[in-house]
Amino acid sequence: MAKGTLPAAADQSAATVKVWDPVVRLFHWTIVTGVVLNLWVFEHGKYAHRVTGYAVVAALAVRLVWGIFGTGHARFSDFFPTPRRVIAHASALLRGEDTRRLGHSPLGALMMLALMAVLAGLGLSGWMMGLDAFWGAKWVEDLHGLLANSIMALAILHIAAAVVESLRHRENLPWAMVTGRKRALGAHDADIAD
Repeated sequence: MAKGTLPAAADQSAATVKVWDPVVRLFHWTIVTGVVLNLWVFEHGKYAHRVTGYAVVAALAVRLVWGIFGTGHARFSDFFPTPRRVIAHASALLRGEDTRRLGHSPLGALMMLALMAVLAGLGLSGWMMGLDAFWGAKWVEDLHGLLANSIMALAILHIAAAVVESLRHRENLPWAMVTGRKRALGAHDADIAD
């Protein structure tokens, strides 16, 4: 080893920083698992489908609380997509000048909030279908189906964006959601609030 260089293990830990805490990661993979199970494995309306839906809603509730009281990059205040942030981010992307961030980008934050809203709507409409007041109400069933299709479309867009951003920034974003670690910011990166 050359003088002044770090061993590979030390270099790796120095080159990465903790971004996603265990609550954020558990939330993410709980949602992924729940959505996959309820869309493609469990029969709609049956017991396993309902229990999985309630588990997703419980995870969503925990994440909403964690977005207020959680760790740095988990807090909504760290990434809330104000119009100014979204416009600046979209403009930078169109110019090819977007910088890498440790937490959510403004457009990533929009996606996350949209997914959370659709999940909340799915949970609410699914719960309503079990109530006597809405039993057999076609509009509730139609709404639930529309939201289920919406979650599929948003999930596909989310996955595509994660792949594109992983390639663009040479960083495996899905793996970061497993380990909680991302490459430290460099001179050309930014972790800006506005």
